[in-house]
Amino acid sequence: MKEHFERHKQPWTSEEIQKLHAFAKKGMTLKAISKALTRSEESIKKRAKSDKLKIAKKR
Repeated sequence: MKEHFERHKQPWTSEEIQKLHAFAKKGMTLKAISKALTRSEESIKKRAKSDKLKIAKKR
């Protein structure tokens, strides 16, 4: 079952963007970042792609 996030289609805050960059730099997985930011994996993928970030694959 997929997790449900209440923040559907909410704009990204500068704080969330900073956290996303930090998490990606640490090598966190998409699922871990999703839980930490309470955003969907799809939302994180889109933002990471637009910011040219690499998200770690599952190990």
